[in-house]
Amino acid sequence: MQESIDRAKGLIESLPYMQEFRHKTVVIKYGGHAMVDENLKKQFALDVILMKHIGINPVIVHGGGPQINRLLDRLEIKPCYVQGMRVTDGETMSVVEMVLVGKVNKEIVGNINHCGGRAVGLSGRDGDLIYAEKMCVSKKNDEALKDAPPELIDLGRVGQVTAVNPEILLALEKNDFIPVIAPVGVGEDGQAFNINADLVAAAIAGELQAAKLVLLTDVAGVQDGEGTLCRSLKQDDIEKLIEQETIGGGMIPKVRCCADALSRGVVKTHIIDGRIEHAILLEIFTKDGIGTEIV
Repeated sequence: MQESIDRAKGLIESLPYMQEFRHKTVVIKYGGHAMVDENLKKQFALDVILMKHIGINPVIVHGGGPQINRLLDRLEIKPCYVQGMRVTDGETMSVVEMVLVGKVNKEIVGNINHCGGRAVGLSGRDGDLIYAEKMCVSKKNDEALKDAPPELIDLGRVGQVTAVNPEILLALEKNDFIPVIAPVGVGEDGQAFNINADLVAAAIAGELQAAKLVLLTDVAGVQDGEGTLCRSLKQDDIEKLIEQETIGGGMIPKVRCCADALSRGVVKTHIIDGRIEHAILLEIFTKDGIGTEIV
């Protein structure tokens, strides 16, 4: 009996958060181990279904880098990276779109629907959801050429978001569907662009004025120099922490993604450990949450 009472207390404790976020949007970047482990995939599907049933509007943006690499390997196409970004020529873009839109997206949609939800898969090309342009990156010249302008690097069809057209997302929300979005955008020439999923999630969260942007990762969150989890950070502190090398490596683009979302009007952003069962519910519906919040 006590176990049942404790469960009831847990529900009551979550009530204020259910009331606070009812009819609000939460954008979730879905990636990492949570997309691979069969148990975690099911728990994720159940989490977003529960959110939808209590009146929260989840919007999912997913990655798929490892799945893309596996198919490239089978096709004997060697992946190439510059500054952590995949160089995407025409052949690679076809593989990227095939995997993200044709395989990964449909698997996520199928999992949610199989568990009793109503999900619809999209890419940024559907309904001109995500407009994109070619991303330009530069490389500093060596000391001997320090007066010369930086060298521009061509990444092929790697894009950055220029605008989000939320019309199709609002229509799905109105009809109680859960959008699942592959990070592929469309350029002025009508061709596809490969876009970092974190950047897409931030742009969509900003356009929808989301209450939260939640990034699922394979780490506990942002850690300080001693390895202690930072429970809360301010947007203005991010660049200073990067300069101090407190934040480094693959965490840098994630915290900058959060800062970008906040600048676009998102209320709170979170970097949480997607390896934990029901990580999203623990973040949204408990007082302490998990991971790192950036506000």
